[in-house]
Amino acid sequence: MWKLARFAAASNVAGSRRFSAAIPGPCIVHKRGADILHDPWFNKDTGFPLTERDRLGLRGLLPPRVISFEQQYDRFMNSFRSLENNTQGQPDKVVSLAKWRILNRLHDRNETLYYRVLIDNIKEFAPIIYTPTVGLVCQNYSGLFRRPRGMYFSAKDKGEMMSMIYNWPAHQVDMIVLTDGSRILGLGDLGVQGIGIPIGKLDVYVAAAGINPQRILPVMLDVGTNNQKLLEDRLYLGLRQPRLEGEEYLSIVDEFMEAVHARWPKAIVQFEDFQMKWAFETLERYHKRFCMFNDDIQGTAGVALAGLLGTVRAQGRPLTDFVNQKIVVVGAGSAGLGVLKMAIQAVAKISGCSELAAKSQFYLIDKDGLVTTERSNLDPAAAPFAKNPRDIEELTEGASIIEVVKKVKPHVLLGLSGVGGIFNEEVLKAMRESVSTKPAIFAMSNPTMNAECTAIDAFNHAGENIVFASGSPFENVDLGNGKVGHVNQANNMYLFPGIGLGTLLSGAHLITNGMLQAASECLASYMAEEDILKGILYPSINSIRDVTAEVGAAVLRAAVEEELAEGHGEVGPKELSHMSKEETVEYVRSNMWYPVYSPLVHEK
Repeated sequence: MWKLARFAAASNVAGSRRFSAAIPGPCIVHKRGADILHDPWFNKDTGFPLTERDRLGLRGLLPPRVISFEQQYDRFMNSFRSLENNTQGQPDKVVSLAKWRILNRLHDRNETLYYRVLIDNIKEFAPIIYTPTVGLVCQNYSGLFRRPRGMYFSAKDKGEMMSMIYNWPAHQVDMIVLTDGSRILGLGDLGVQGIGIPIGKLDVYVAAAGINPQRILPVMLDVGTNNQKLLEDRLYLGLRQPRLEGEEYLSIVDEFMEAVHARWPKAIVQFEDFQMKWAFETLERYHKRFCMFNDDIQGTAGVALAGLLGTVRAQGRPLTDFVNQKIVVVGAGSAGLGVLKMAIQAVAKISGCSELAAKSQFYLIDKDGLVTTERSNLDPAAAPFAKNPRDIEELTEGASIIEVVKKVKPHVLLGLSGVGGIFNEEVLKAMRESVSTKPAIFAMSNPTMNAECTAIDAFNHAGENIVFASGSPFENVDLGNGKVGHVNQANNMYLFPGIGLGTLLSGAHLITNGMLQAASECLASYMAEEDILKGILYPSINSIRDVTAEVGAAVLRAAVEEELAEGHGEVGPKELSHMSKEETVEYVRSNMWYPVYSPLVHEK
């Protein structure tokens, strides 16, 4: 079912097509009877044809009627629509969890049908399996838990991880998403319950990038929790101890990374939702040793940079004018600092100046106000972005958001603070005085309740002529007289699936800043000028596979240019280097797995 099904949706690439789309290749299985029905990787429910039922010992274990894949699909969607009708008028949290449950039950039973439903309805279902609902799921995960998914490595497993990694049944793993649960979205320390994030992210990898779901692995690194509420919760499933710190903590992460590399040397590890100090520490520690990246730092930065470059285009200015944009970033966590770092690198690249000179247009605000070199307890991670008081007239250490906005009159106000509503009416109205003809407001914190402002508030208070982007989805705003205030979801899913797939197909053993920059620049140039001028910075989620193909190809080409590409499967580095841009995109697209029922053949 899995090995060759990806070719069902692919198109011909330089004669590399091996199987007809109409006849998916067979899949060898080593189980029969009820064991097949209990394995969501291979289960087809009532979709097993009679000959396959005989072959696999399923006669009598299923109702006699054979239901086609399309009929199963329609049946599920009808059930989902019925659920929507039956939950009308109930609280949003209740409805969101009910939708997650019905999708999760399908995921637990039949992965082929689940991913087909997800791919075909990605715009509708992404907010359920990913942000914002995934945050709610994580908060309630111990109570929602029904069956294990992924792997759990804990502080109690020290010294055992090299053998534990072989407990995972798949022979090959291409993509791992890892969290320690210490900073789940903007919800803080959720301990072992943070496993919902890797599960959701990998569902997006399958839906958006076509990563084979038999080759993904969600991982929870449980080093304890400092969340007292969880420690006192009788249903909590994680270690009941304070979090490890210092070298004790790092030794656990080291052992896990070594174990993964030993079994799957080419596996890509995405770090997700680590608290800031460990996010930066682990990125610095591993990025030159393993094929890994941190999505909160680098993925968020890439999507934000693409949006920032898009705002320049929305002003009718050339991209080279990005060097003149004054940008205020609110939030000095891993995401905010990641955005600053990548944006400054982009300015330096465009202008040819040093990164030190490129910093002059950027202002960083944290919970204590404007960050300057005069701060007595300056965080080392934020220190490179601190302003020298001599360079900022009439602004002092700790200046508030409203003071900075009124004085600087920025082109862009970007929030990654995790503080809902911090862009209040006064701040938004101050953005009307921006030096930009089309000021931009990015309220990027997740989940929705942590967004710095809503779309309606932004357009009402900052004016109709703004560009608006958010981390969680909001509806477009009706401005009256037929005008629409477009809402852009600055969602990491535009980038991380392409980063993962492009790296995998290139065979690169590292993920470099150049590869990440290529991904961001590709996304920035994806939208047509006509849409950009309307304030539409990002494409529809419905076109996510096309976006991922383009981004993945850009990452692959960057790996080739940096001489990091070692090839994948039968396609070596020489063949990759000779591909045109169009051929690269088609090569990436042709390697996306697509869910279809394949014939199952039993082998002892």
